[in-house]
Amino acid sequence: MLWINLAGMALIALIIWWFWTYQPPNIALQTGAIDIIVKDGVYQPSKIKISANKGTTVTFTRRDPSSCAETLLIPDLEINATLPLNKQVSVVIPASPQGCYAFHCQMKMYVGELIIE
Repeated sequence: MLWINLAGMALIALIIWWFWTYQPPNIALQTGAIDIIVKDGVYQPSKIKISANKGTTVTFTRRDPSSCAETLLIPDLEINATLPLNKQVSVVIPASPQGCYAFHCQMKMYVGELIIE
């Protein structure tokens, strides 16, 4: 009986870890062009790391027909872009100091993070 209880507790812990705390590595490092796909309610990848004090271009392709996905905002960098369906849009990230900058749609349903190091 003890083994069944221990196995059940281990299974519960695994389920909690997998569904509520585990986050797969979803970070694009700057190694050239950075392409982000807007699809199924998320930015893929949703985290981007770039170098500080260096301008970078990020290409967004919207494949999600939701009207919410049409607008991209990076408020701290004063960037606002319209993403037409199934077309690539290049967004220039200006040379910026180190920090974490959120990017999202106008309703904050699609969210991502720009990490400048």
